[in-house]
Amino acid sequence: MLQAITNFVKRFRNPFRKPFRAGSVGVIMVRATIHDVAAAAGVSVATVSKAVNGRYGVAPDTAVRVLEVVADLGYESSLIASSMRSRRTGVIGVLVADFEPFSAEILKGVAVGLRESRYDLLAYSGSRQGDGEGWERRSLSRLSGTLIDGAIMVTPTVVNVTADVPIVAVDPHTGRADLPTVEADSRGGAHEATAYLIGLGHRRIGFVAGRPDLKSSRLRDAGYRDALSAAGISFDPTLVRVGFYDAATARDAASELLAQRNRPTAVFAANDLSAISIIEVAKHLGLDVPGDLSVVGFDDVPEASRLAVPLTTVRQPMQSIGQTAAKMLTALMAGEPLSATHVLLPTKLVRRATTAPPRVGYR
Repeated sequence: MLQAITNFVKRFRNPFRKPFRAGSVGVIMVRATIHDVAAAAGVSVATVSKAVNGRYGVAPDTAVRVLEVVADLGYESSLIASSMRSRRTGVIGVLVADFEPFSAEILKGVAVGLRESRYDLLAYSGSRQGDGEGWERRSLSRLSGTLIDGAIMVTPTVVNVTADVPIVAVDPHTGRADLPTVEADSRGGAHEATAYLIGLGHRRIGFVAGRPDLKSSRLRDAGYRDALSAAGISFDPTLVRVGFYDAATARDAASELLAQRNRPTAVFAANDLSAISIIEVAKHLGLDVPGDLSVVGFDDVPEASRLAVPLTTVRQPMQSIGQTAAKMLTALMAGEPLSATHVLLPTKLVRRATTAPPRVGYR
């Protein structure tokens, strides 16, 4: 009987709803409804709803029949309609300013963190040009309560936000906040990178900083200065430029640094995209990396290990950050206490091919 019903559906697809033909443009198929599924399966609408949502009161063979028809017709219940009925959507939102390497790796980690849960993942970029600071508030007002059950905000500009759903912040601009937060040890990682270059024999070490408005960027600046001070090397402001974590801006910064008469023999960049730009500028100027110039980045994005000369960098566990944020958020949504509300994950220096001792006579 089940096979007969399934064959019927496959053959006639949905005889109760005719497609609309728009001249010679093509055919637009009407989306299957719960009533279509009920008619094709020979059951009531209430039975379809129970079978789709896994509720009690449906015989096992009936549930199997309904679900096969659902799959064949491609029926999907409306997410918004479901959330209005149950006040739950089964979706977690990840709010990012932009889809760049850092946020992409965070998203991968969140997906891993949700793998054993019943939650789907919605990635949302709400920082359109001109929105500026506070884009998180607007995004949350659009999504919370109707599309998502909880939110992870990645590098939010503000954390004093209110929403109808639990929130976890990743690497917020302001650092720790009242919200649960997850971030990497930016200061410690920058200190280790700079100390490594000093250990190789470099003394004129340039720094291409990140965004001044971001706390983790300022911490990397502090880590750079800490290492210089610990080694008895005076801080030289002429060796510092701001790259804003942007490849084009970092190229301009690198051009200025490397055009100096007494240029640096090594440069530490606050992120890998900036480090890659520095290498490109060095190559354009005829400088060998690492023979003439050592370069260290920060992040360890996938591209770092794929360069012709693989990049020495500070690895921050971006996917682990995303995974940790997802675990914290699902715990909050379940009403479970958090073992820690502010999580700081360690970084690790990854030595590759863009660093070497300075040439004899150049320190």
